Amino acid sequence: MTTDARAGAAVYNRATLLAYDFWVLGVSNRWAWNCPTAALLAHFDRHVGRRHLDIGVGTGYLLDHCRFPAGSPEVVLADLNPASLAAAAWRLRRLRPVTHEVNVLEPFRLPGAPFDSVSMNYLLHCLPGTLADKAPAIRHAAAHLRPDGTLFGATILGEAARHNAFGSLLMRLYNARGIFGNREDTAEALREVLARELQSVEVRVLGKVALFSGRR
Repeated sequence: MTTDARAGAAVYNRATLLAYDFWVLGVSNRWAWNCPTAALLAHFDRHVGRRHLDIGVGTGYLLDHCRFPAGSPEVVLADLNPASLAAAAWRLRRLRPVTHEVNVLEPFRLPGAPFDSVSMNYLLHCLPGTLADKAPAIRHAAAHLRPDGTLFGATILGEAARHNAFGSLLMRLYNARGIFGNREDTAEALREVLARELQSVEVRVLGKVALFSGRR
């Protein structure tokens, strides 16, 4: 097992981040993964807390559009890619987020913990190895939750999900380049890994995406 998650993070630079919302959230979610971004946002709204840690920040789209609980939200952003952190922090500047560069596969501890909620959206399928190999990411994230806090997110499932032609093409391309590492990822394996660290685990499959949550 390698803890080198850089291949999955390295694809995000200024150019790809400018296209991210259109290509990933607009085109790929609907036509490749059959999970519209509105469903991801609804899942985010359901679980986000006032004090929130987001791991694997993308462009900050979901945090930008979500509905926080009452009160002024406190947002911390964590990612291995400084370009993603900068882009998301700029987009969310009204929230004054704090940023940290971390490798979620290695132990880390962030100031400000514990949090009401921690999100990992479209992160697990970018990590190397099987879901069992990715278990440390979930363990390290869950360690930042307060008692009864919620860990939640979404991940694209592997080949067993029977992708359509477009999805299969992207799966082959992204896995070959190390952008994805999800060929063997299944909803059942995800549920098992989550259950080792969390209680009240829920995994719901929508299209080729698993939406998950659990409480510490």
